[in-house]
Amino acid sequence: MKTKNNSIIHFRLFHIHVLIILCLVIFPCSLLAQSHTVLMISIDGMKPEYATKADEHGLKVPNIRKMMQEGAYAEGVQGVVPTVTYPSHTTLITGVWPEKHGIYANTTFDPERKNLGGWYWYTEDIKVPTLWDAAKSAGLTTASVNWPVSVGAHVDYLLPEFWRAGTPDDKKLIRVVSTPGLMAELEKSAGPMPESIEATPEDDRARTKFAIAIIKEHKPGFMTVHLSALDHSEHEHGPFSAEANATMEQLDEMIGELRDAAVAADPGVIVCVVSDHGFFPTNHRLNIAALFVKEGLMTPGKESDNGTIQIKSWQASPWISGGSAAIVLKDPNDEALRSKVGALLKQLAADPTSGVNRIVESDELKKLGGFPNASFLVDLKSGYQFDSSLNGEIRRDTKQNGTHGYLPEHPELRSSFFIVGAGIAKARDLGVIDMRQIAPTIAGLFGGSLPTADGKPLAVK
Repeated sequence: MKTKNNSIIHFRLFHIHVLIILCLVIFPCSLLAQSHTVLMISIDGMKPEYATKADEHGLKVPNIRKMMQEGAYAEGVQGVVPTVTYPSHTTLITGVWPEKHGIYANTTFDPERKNLGGWYWYTEDIKVPTLWDAAKSAGLTTASVNWPVSVGAHVDYLLPEFWRAGTPDDKKLIRVVSTPGLMAELEKSAGPMPESIEATPEDDRARTKFAIAIIKEHKPGFMTVHLSALDHSEHEHGPFSAEANATMEQLDEMIGELRDAAVAADPGVIVCVVSDHGFFPTNHRLNIAALFVKEGLMTPGKESDNGTIQIKSWQASPWISGGSAAIVLKDPNDEALRSKVGALLKQLAADPTSGVNRIVESDELKKLGGFPNASFLVDLKSGYQFDSSLNGEIRRDTKQNGTHGYLPEHPELRSSFFIVGAGIAKARDLGVIDMRQIAPTIAGLFGGSLPTADGKPLAVK
């Protein structure tokens, strides 16, 4: 039999439960994690040392250094296989390795060379949810300028990275695949988009102006911006060259301008600066495609109208990513072919002049989360990169330049992470982090979730 006291207790507990539910519905931000506007800026090819060791390299980068003092940062970010732009940028917005998200390299696998050097431009190739999806699910307005693999993305204000011929017609392509009317709107206030899509500081400055115009006019809750001039300069002249340092200093100014605009639009904004990979200096080339032709694994065909020599037939084909090459067998179940290719690669690695660092076989490659259709991966040493021509010398010397794409186990290939804003810890060194941790961290900050991510959120607060 219930007593009067028990009835009173149950009555009070009922009212407490009701009050808790009401608080969660009416005041979610006060009881749950607070959500913030987030601006995510990628500086393509930015090694963390451009900021963390700026003085050693004679660099004047006050804006990124200020972010280090006022926010949290990583000593380095362990990247993906391969350490190139498109797989890395997709991991940055999904929190999974390429094997899961589906963007395996910059260029699609094209063993017959019929795709005219086509890249993974299209979001429909991404197999898992992105930060843009998470932001939309959280009810936020989204925007993106020049982010890789964004053609067709469900983004409110979209200017994707896309090109084909390197001519003024590329601008027309971008207009067509962007949010309708957005380019014309932005050009009225920010000036014209460059006629051809290049990777110069001037082009990045135009993209910065476009991004600032979107921030001012539309105040997106989550925005991604990709600036690519540093990567171009490092490829031409090498990392920390005078040219690359000058480009980095200009990009630092743009970071400051973007942050100022974001804070003006929302004082509680969180600004995150990331990069996709580091760099090795190089002055040697290894022509593995010519070697495969010589060994009868690839047979060149006719020359196409644009001068590309297509492949008439192939048994094994290298899928080149700068400092590494995945080796794909036409029939991966052909053990005789696998044995032949494996022996050829071991012979190549045994030659100290080849520049081969090591050969990764398919079982290990799967554990590293890259190239699920490859039977081998050839990783090169610092100073070496792959060439893709079908003839000529197997090994040749070149002028000093740079590249990436090597295995992420090389510390020199680590990328960057800097974050600052409301609630972010000051001067917090996060050490070396996993690139897969960035996306779930960002999702939590703007009040969304990314349950498909493999990385754990970072302790940035």
